[in-house]
Amino acid sequence: MKELFLGFSCVCLLASAATARQPAAAGRFYPADPKELAALADEYLTVPAGEKPVPGAVAVLAPHAGYQFSGRLAAMAYRAAGEKYDTVVILATGHTEGVKGAALLAGEAYETPLGKVQPDRDLAAALLKASPLFEDRPSAHVREHAVEVQLPFLQRKLKKPFKLLAATLNTGELSDLKKIGAALAAALRGKNALLVISADFSHYPAKADAAASDGALALAISSMDPALVHAAAGLIMAKKIPGLETCACGLAALEAGMEAARLLGAKSFLPLKISDSNEENPGAAGPERVVGYISGVFSRTGAPAELALSKPQKEALLKEARQTLVNAFDGVRAPAALAADPRLNLPGAAFVTLTRAGRLRGCVGTVKPALTLLDAVRHGAAGAAFNDGRFAPLEREELEQVKIEVSVLSPMRPAKAAEIKPWKHGVLAAAGGRSGLFLPQVWEQIPAKEDFLGELCSQKAGLPRDCWKDPATELSIFTVDAFAE
Repeated sequence: MKELFLGFSCVCLLASAATARQPAAAGRFYPADPKELAALADEYLTVPAGEKPVPGAVAVLAPHAGYQFSGRLAAMAYRAAGEKYDTVVILATGHTEGVKGAALLAGEAYETPLGKVQPDRDLAAALLKASPLFEDRPSAHVREHAVEVQLPFLQRKLKKPFKLLAATLNTGELSDLKKIGAALAAALRGKNALLVISADFSHYPAKADAAASDGALALAISSMDPALVHAAAGLIMAKKIPGLETCACGLAALEAGMEAARLLGAKSFLPLKISDSNEENPGAAGPERVVGYISGVFSRTGAPAELALSKPQKEALLKEARQTLVNAFDGVRAPAALAADPRLNLPGAAFVTLTRAGRLRGCVGTVKPALTLLDAVRHGAAGAAFNDGRFAPLEREELEQVKIEVSVLSPMRPAKAAEIKPWKHGVLAAAGGRSGLFLPQVWEQIPAKEDFLGELCSQKAGLPRDCWKDPATELSIFTVDAFAE
């Protein structure tokens, strides 16, 4: 039965070889006239004076809106790519049909006014065999523009015919998207292929909110970590910014594509330009309702962005921590808006410590990056002032006397007691449903390692003093970037 099924699949692919998926976006997203389209694509693809190539391009990120809005940004990405590829893989948003994984157009050519692009049937067959997350679903491509609008750039840029693997994605399951990316990387390894991620970004906030959201996503992409992109998008959407329907129209394609690019050797992401529909075409799109665009390239050179905080960013967080206390006494709720600085809109874990006359007055924070960094600092400041059970709530007359310190936590990692380095590591101990945490600053009061861990277990976690020696106790270590007023 298995052999009959495989044979039937092959017959279907062969039978569809003569067909082509007809243009759905010509005359709407780009010119339908071949000469006009070729001239426009060539204009966008012309390399400006002083623009340098990006070495080692593995994948590009290109927007998929109408050319009058995002064509210049898409062309920037293609200018950064090479000129000869055997296969181009386009991972795109699925606007028209929901799919569990990746919907392929396995056996049909994609047609534009510039001609047909033949499918890479062998690659499609390999992926369909590799994972049930890939399916051959032509219906998901019939009305979809997110693949089609990329093709004229490739048809004019590339110096030889290429085959196409086109996929639309829209699942929100990160684990599935990483599996799709891994399967794609395995199938492409050793091939002369370009990966294209077709995605737009914020829809349809005001211009300032788009810049804050898109800037945060660009930073998250630069980390080369799909999980950070996924988390950042979720936290931004949870803030319910007016007009913001999505912060990434193509999040699934982006996360799968990032995983594939990383496994294919990409070490960095270079944003070439972050823009929006108003900036690109102010005559057709006002600043009160925009679509955001990011153009960029994933390269084998460079390294992931470390996302270290700058001095102005630290000052902004300290200012926000103090303003949180002022707002609490004045009965003012914290704004739901995004921070103007995109870095502060990324997920973060932070503790806020209050001291008065050099003595602890409260310390509360978050262990995991379940909030944006700005919101984590707001939460920690309010908690340290009013919800630290070791102290009475802060009084207004104390406000001018307290000093604020913010500690931004690195990601936690499991560790043995022998790995804990005094003065460097903060430690989290957890067992039997109880847990306790000491920041690295506590080493100043308890410099001996056994005393430090003993106090952590007994004082903070409410566990036996020697619980850190028990294999059942989970120890995690972290570092902090600490800064104070």
